[in-house]
Amino acid sequence: MKHLRLNAVAALFAAPLAMAPLAARAAADAPAAAAAADEVPRTPMSVVVVSGSRSEHLSFDLPASIDVVDASQIGAAQPRVNASEALAGVPGLVVQNRQNYAQDLQISSRGFGARSQFGVRGVRLIADGIPATMPDGQGQAATFDLDLAERIEVLRGPYSTLYGNHSGGVVQLFTRDPKGAPYVETNVAAGSYGQHKLDVNAGGKEGRFGWLLDASRFETDGYRAHSAATRDQAYAKLTFDASSTSKLTIVASGLRQDDTQDPLGVTWGTYQRDPRAGEIDTTDTQTPQRTLADRYNTRKSIDHQQIGLNWDQRFGSDRLRMTVYGGNRRVIQYQAFTRAFQAPDTHSGGVVDFDRDFYGFDVNWMMTRPLGEGTLRTTVGLEAGKSTDARKGYENYVGNQFGVQGRLRRDEQDEVNNVDPYLQLEWELGRWVFTGGLRHSRVSFDIDDHYLANGNDSGSVDYSHTTPLLGVLYKLTPDLNVYASAAHGFETPTLNEVFYSGTAGGFNYGLGAATSTQVEVGVKAALAKDVRVNAALFQARTHDELVVDASSGGRTSYRNASATLRQGLELSLDANLRAGFSARVAASVLRAIYDQAFTGVAEGNRLPGVPRTSVYGELAWKDPGERFGAALETVANGKVYADDANSAIPAPGYAIFNARVQASQQLDGPMRGWRLREYARVNNLFDRTYIGSVIVGDSNRRYYEPAPGRNWMLGASAQYQF
Repeated sequence: MKHLRLNAVAALFAAPLAMAPLAARAAADAPAAAAAADEVPRTPMSVVVVSGSRSEHLSFDLPASIDVVDASQIGAAQPRVNASEALAGVPGLVVQNRQNYAQDLQISSRGFGARSQFGVRGVRLIADGIPATMPDGQGQAATFDLDLAERIEVLRGPYSTLYGNHSGGVVQLFTRDPKGAPYVETNVAAGSYGQHKLDVNAGGKEGRFGWLLDASRFETDGYRAHSAATRDQAYAKLTFDASSTSKLTIVASGLRQDDTQDPLGVTWGTYQRDPRAGEIDTTDTQTPQRTLADRYNTRKSIDHQQIGLNWDQRFGSDRLRMTVYGGNRRVIQYQAFTRAFQAPDTHSGGVVDFDRDFYGFDVNWMMTRPLGEGTLRTTVGLEAGKSTDARKGYENYVGNQFGVQGRLRRDEQDEVNNVDPYLQLEWELGRWVFTGGLRHSRVSFDIDDHYLANGNDSGSVDYSHTTPLLGVLYKLTPDLNVYASAAHGFETPTLNEVFYSGTAGGFNYGLGAATSTQVEVGVKAALAKDVRVNAALFQARTHDELVVDASSGGRTSYRNASATLRQGLELSLDANLRAGFSARVAASVLRAIYDQAFTGVAEGNRLPGVPRTSVYGELAWKDPGERFGAALETVANGKVYADDANSAIPAPGYAIFNARVQASQQLDGPMRGWRLREYARVNNLFDRTYIGSVIVGDSNRRYYEPAPGRNWMLGASAQYQF
């Protein structure tokens, strides 16, 4: 698969409509889950999920913390650019838009994944059944296509460990299934800081054949200095009902970002002086007051494409599901290293250049049998994946000019493999639901070093772990369920985390995997017909936690710490009120600390990157015909420490308020078949100045990534159904 370019996916950018004969794929359960949801009136009690159990269930009847963000929430007067727009209302989940499209979102679940320097780690990402997380545990939320999303399921706590390595939580996106008469739709949006988005999609179903096509472009000048970006995304999906019991789904997607500017983090002093400014490069004697980002022209280019196929076959009450996928990811990144980090043959240079091929499969068989006076569902499966990187590094200067590709400083091939057999059991017996799971994960890293001027760093390291799960749910009444669950999980280092040891060393093959023991008890209750409340108490104790050892100029090394402890409470409320009003509240309290001292860190120190409290609230209204709507939102987070020692000034807590209005019209008469929608949104109504995210452990104390003040977005769409 070397230099795999997936011509079918590349065509998405050149001519989206040409993908109709090739394209698309979706999770095996998405169509069945949607059909199950259609059979039940849509209320807070009737939400159908497939995460965790791998088959359709009412989320109310699962012994797990799981929330669903549906299409109406994903597109609630939003441009659908970042998953952070949709996931703000999920308890236990913190999703931060870093105002830096070169580094993706920060996503953490109950504190897992909070220290990620870029991309997502510690939280498993899945889109239409295809992992958006690589075998080493590193994932990219930017690959999610939100324009055609039907729902996003967010699984937290012990049940997440059923998904293996780096499953401190699971975020799973499902696109809608093609259905109905053919249609074409155009969406446009524009807002503050030069934001523009254009999206065109089409779909429909004729007989057994269905299709969806989507292509979009997003552009922004950026809120922060040196943060402009252009993002092109495309998606295609084909479905074919081979018979009444079998279905084939193919999906292809692509993401392209050329020269996305990286604004870097800033110090506390720079943030106080001007939240939008970049950090001044004090070593630049030729051009005083020039920022590091400008001097090194820090930027990142991404070219990502993938394709996958799913076969879903039912045999009476049994079911076979097979998924295979493959793709390619090419990244070129220019970082900000000072001359101190350019000593000959001790570092890999400030230009990262890698070409990654990845592929894998997941096959599982689900059986349903009577057992005693109940029903036993058994799922047996095997998941495997592989990624291969042709990775090079270069100096980011030639002569006195920075931000250009210089001498070769790194040349290697990196391979990561995982093989995970798994077993899941669910036994329904009257009011009781007993669950169990067992997964054995083996992850292998192999490095073949071709750059020998600084020695041969070739080597390999293997990690393996078995993760068991036990859970039980009891239905006290039709409107009140209580549950408890416990599991053992683990996290290997990611490939990027083994690249360096200390501030000048090579590969760190001595890094161990972190292991965790998680327990949770919860209550799910219906206080009225359309009012649902979920509450969960949880604890996660982790040994050999992976923490930042040193971080500077984009290069970060890691080490194993001692034990950490995460204890917390999550509470959510969803209510459909009278007169078209609805309310949502999601609140989390999390005590995340180092449970044992280690070098430079005292026992009881707070884990960096993790707010102690998070609250989301929304009061919305729609008229009976759903032609008009409006809502007020609030988002609040507690203060966040930026380093393990808790010595740096923490990012202060904040609360912001947002407002949105929307309208829709179904035209008739000569314009029959047209549907129009419009929206307006204002974020941070009171123009609060605050820090949206932090870069954990930055050695130069450039921890802070400021968030925008008051900003607005306007959007409109027109759909025609033939």
